[in-house]
Amino acid sequence: MSRRRAAILISGRGSNMAALITAAQDPAYPAEIALVVSNRPDATGLELAGASGIPTTVVDHTAYGRDREAFERALQAEIAARRIDIVCLAGFMRLFTPWFVGQWTGRMLNIHPALLPSFKGLDTHRRAIEAGVKIHGATVHLVVPETDAGPIIAQAAIAVRDDDTAEVLAGRVLALEHRIYPLALALLAAGRVRLVDGRCLIAGAGAPDEALIVPGA
Repeated sequence: MSRRRAAILISGRGSNMAALITAAQDPAYPAEIALVVSNRPDATGLELAGASGIPTTVVDHTAYGRDREAFERALQAEIAARRIDIVCLAGFMRLFTPWFVGQWTGRMLNIHPALLPSFKGLDTHRRAIEAGVKIHGATVHLVVPETDAGPIIAQAAIAVRDDDTAEVLAGRVLALEHRIYPLALALLAAGRVRLVDGRCLIAGAGAPDEALIVPGA
């Protein structure tokens, strides 16, 4: 089975991009990173991607003013030119119109630093602490027009500690993100994700039986 061609969209440092690149260096991994695109020319992740031998390009959203669809059509042209199968959002700080999302239905992934459907949007770690939740985490989901609302492929959770700050909690959640994003891309690229009634069912996945209970005894 040939490897699926993935593009990663970034706006900044691209730490999740780096995790995907590392995973895809294994020849047995079912996806290859064929392109990294940024909407910001100064995104530091571009240098990392280039150093890894991955083609990069910039589609600067500021060149299109308020015309979001014109920006997206330029972005789509760059992606299509590389014969991309799957798009991965990794800190890409632009909201898409339904037109662009529709081009990638079932083939565009996003990672969110919370256990969706809780804490959609920004500033998730501070909000989780203020809400007093005992368990927090990260989610990889398929992208739909509504923000942070697509079918969930993978999640990972950690306990929230009494002395956690938003910054400390963010660092621990980021480590989870770097584990589950490569997992989710591999599942999608290998054809193991099936959508049924708005839910992602994973072929061949075992049911984990470990419980995370907080607080501990």
